[in-house]
Amino acid sequence: MQENFKTKSDIHLARKVWHFLGVLTIIWIYLRTARSEALQIAVGVTFLFLSLDIFRHSFPQLNTALIKLMAPLMREHEKTKLAGTSYLLVGMTFIVFMFSKDVVILSLLFLAIADPMASFIGVKYGKDKIIGHKSLQGTMAAFVVCMVISAIYFFTNNLMTERILIVSVLAGLIGAVSELIPIWKLDDNFTFPVLSATLLWLLFLVFGGA
Repeated sequence: MQENFKTKSDIHLARKVWHFLGVLTIIWIYLRTARSEALQIAVGVTFLFLSLDIFRHSFPQLNTALIKLMAPLMREHEKTKLAGTSYLLVGMTFIVFMFSKDVVILSLLFLAIADPMASFIGVKYGKDKIIGHKSLQGTMAAFVVCMVISAIYFFTNNLMTERILIVSVLAGLIGAVSELIPIWKLDDNFTFPVLSATLLWLLFLVFGGA
């Protein structure tokens, strides 16, 4: 029986739950290990998953078995291309290597919560398209969620609390822009954490949060 795979125009709730729990697991591991150990784990997991994701396309039986196993979480294009999880893991490894703890945690929280929320709102209520399938409604959802996440994070970690309003609003804009803007034809599971981490690093640098 042929599976009915989802596209980006579908809500695809199972994938969003998988995305949310997967990134939260990454955050949990990152918080419980030293940076060097976290980087080693990130590189190892990314290498194994990416290798399997690449090799499956050269072995039809393996590809068929993995597609059947992961069908509830896959999108149509992932049958013949790399899975979004591969891009997510590469992006996660990059930011763990490049940036400080606070930047990494915030960008991963954006990825875990704001990204699926923006997608959900965009699919369900997104009437006003901005770029491609991205909508004004989804982008506003990303902004609000990232702003709230940032305000809570800054307050609980005593970061830039004397200017928490402006930095939270700017962090919300960073999350919204990172979710909205396409970079070449790269998967947004990679571009979102990398772009948001880079812009958050600049925010910390300018406002003294580093």
